[in-house]
This record gives sequence, structure tokens and C-alpha cells, in this order.
Amino acid sequence: MTSTGAFLRDNAPFLSAGVLISFTSSYGQTFFIGLFAGQIMADFSLTDGQWGALYAVATTISAAVMVFVGPVSDRLRIRQLAVATSLLLILACLMMAGASHVAGLALTVFLLRFAGQGMMSHLAALAMARWFVATRGRALSISAMGFALGQAVLPIVFVAGMAVIDWRWLWCFAAGAVLVSIPVVLRLLRTERTPQSIATETAVTGLGGRHWTRGQMLRHGLFWALVPLLLGPPAFGTALFFHQVHLVETKGWTLAGYVALLPLFTLVSVVVTLTSGMVLDRVGAGRLIRVYLLPFALAFLLMGWTQSLGGAALALAVFGLGTGLQATVPTAFWAEFYGTQHLGAIKALAAAIMVLGSALGPGLTGWIIDRGLTFPDQMTAIAVYFVFAAALATLGIHRARRR
Repeated sequence: MTSTGAFLRDNAPFLSAGVLISFTSSYGQTFFIGLFAGQIMADFSLTDGQWGALYAVATTISAAVMVFVGPVSDRLRIRQLAVATSLLLILACLMMAGASHVAGLALTVFLLRFAGQGMMSHLAALAMARWFVATRGRALSISAMGFALGQAVLPIVFVAGMAVIDWRWLWCFAAGAVLVSIPVVLRLLRTERTPQSIATETAVTGLGGRHWTRGQMLRHGLFWALVPLLLGPPAFGTALFFHQVHLVETKGWTLAGYVALLPLFTLVSVVVTLTSGMVLDRVGAGRLIRVYLLPFALAFLLMGWTQSLGGAALALAVFGLGTGLQATVPTAFWAEFYGTQHLGAIKALAAAIMVLGSALGPGLTGWIIDRGLTFPDQMTAIAVYFVFAAALATLGIHRARRR
């Protein structure tokens, strides 16, 4: 196997493009938009419930649109789609800066979620899965560093910015940052081939030695056995961050003390993401996908039962283990089991389900909270859900391979 140094050197332009595209998706991710929640609710006279409902509806619609737009990535180059998506993301950022009515805010959130979390994340992962075969795991893990970099840098920069300028101007700066990324992506991917030529040359088939279409996948039982697995991490992972204020109040912790633990989560996530790429290349996604939900189950079980920040630190570290695997395993699975010729359409559907999960999780857990069951009290049931989803996926994979 090619050494890591040689791999990075030989593929630097493509890997760098993956990192940049995944980093740029940050402007449509929950962790970034959530930084402005207080100002948004104040300016638009929204309650927490109204803001949460608007966010959930806009995210759900963006997931539905992803299903129809995703197959375009099987015909167009990544650089073409990245530029188009970047322009849409720039428009969304500028709309947030100038929004004055709730209807405009809803449209803005939809565009941010669709272009940022949806299409940008989809393109970054799709590019690595399509361009690399034997080293797909390592490529996915390196590309995913863009997500980690965004989570580590952008909150610090933009929260500091809020102290000196109006929050709407910060969205103008975000638009400018996306604009600057466009020529860089075009430069890095100037030698990119068409999706059809890549698929023809690599000829990476899936189950049964064939390239599956999205329709064929939908008529196959394995995909439906994986739906709970796809929904779980984005649904309850997003909920964990969405309800962090409620969590610390329920536990009797300070928000500052809890937030101070997040770098540990990020560190574990980054290390596992890089490590999982190399493991994927050796053992395959079919084996890892059966177990990668188990850290999520353990993390929620620990977080639900602990009463100390030390226990919370352990729970977040375990959660980081699952998050690190999440960055690489699912995307590698689609290429390994269904081939690469129609990977754009298949990956887009999977991405849409995950985006839907990120909309449903906070809403569902918040609804339960309003009915008297705290988020920590829900965590044992959430852990059980992850175990069930892992078992169902394992059964589906076993039956598919046996047939």
C-alpha cells in the first residue's frame, strides 16, 4: 500500500479540494447557524419553539430537494457543481444579512441548509468516493478534516466578531469567504475528468458484480435495513448540540464547564476520522458499518446517567469516536456495495435522509421535553435505538451477501 506521505503528495490537489469543499459547507451547518440564534430570534420576534420549527421545516424541504438534484452529480464534474453550489451559498449568506421578514428568513435557512449542509457535504464525500478506489478510506478521512477545521475555527472567529460588528455584517464576511474559495477550487480541480470517464476507467462494481442504479437500490431490502442507521447519528447528534443549554441546566452543570469539554470531542473525532480511513482500506466498509453505531449508543448511555462533568467528558470522547467513523464509513459503504457509476444519485439520497434526520432529531426530542421528559431521561431510549439500528443493518448486510 502507498505510504501516507506519498499518497498526500501524489494527490494533493484533489485532497485539498475535498478539504476546502467540506470546510465551506460549514456556513450551512447547524453549529454555525446556531451561533446567531439569539440575534435571529430577537430581530424576528421568534420564540425558541418557532425558531426551531422554522429550522426543522426548512431543513426537511432541503432534504427533499436533495433527492431530485443529487443525480446531476453523476453527469457533471465536481468543480462545476462546487462553483454552482458556492454561488447559491453566497446568495443565501447575503440574504441572511438582509432578511427582514420571517418568510425571507425561512427561504434563507432553506438555501443555507441545501447548499451548505446538503450539497457541499455531498460533493466533498462524493468526490473522494469517486476519485479513489484502493485508498478511498484515507481520502475520505482527509477530506473530512474540513468539517473539523470549520467546527474548530469558525465559532471562535465569528463569536469574537459579534463583539465588534453587527451580526448581519458577519454573514457578508461569510459570503466573501465562500467567494474567495471558488477560484481555489477551480485551480485545484483543473485536471478533473468527467464522472463517466472515471466510472469507466475504475469500473468499481458493487454487490453481484454490477453498478446499481438508485431505483434498483430502492427495490433492494438492504437499503431499507440501513435507513435507521442513516437517521440516527444526524438526528440525535444534532439534538445533543441543539439542547446543550437544557442538558447542562438539567444536570446542574455550568455551560462554560461543559463547552470546555468540546475540544476533547473534536480531538477524538479527528484522530478517529484519520485512523478509520486506513482501517477502511484494509477491512472494508461492510465490516465497520455493522459496529460504528455502538459508540453512539454507549455515549448517550453515559451522558444520560452521569452526574459529573468528568462523566460528560468520557461520554463526549466516546461520541467523538462515533462521529469520526461517521465521517468515512457510510460513504465508503455506498461505493463498496452499489458501485460507482450511479454513486451521485445513491449518495444524494443517503445524504437527504441524513439531512432529514438532522431536522427530525431536535424537533422530536424537544417535543418530548415539552411533555415533561428531560433530554437526559430520553438518552437510554436513544441508546437502545442505536443498538437496534446496528443490529438491523448487520442482519441486512448478512442477508444481502448470502443471497
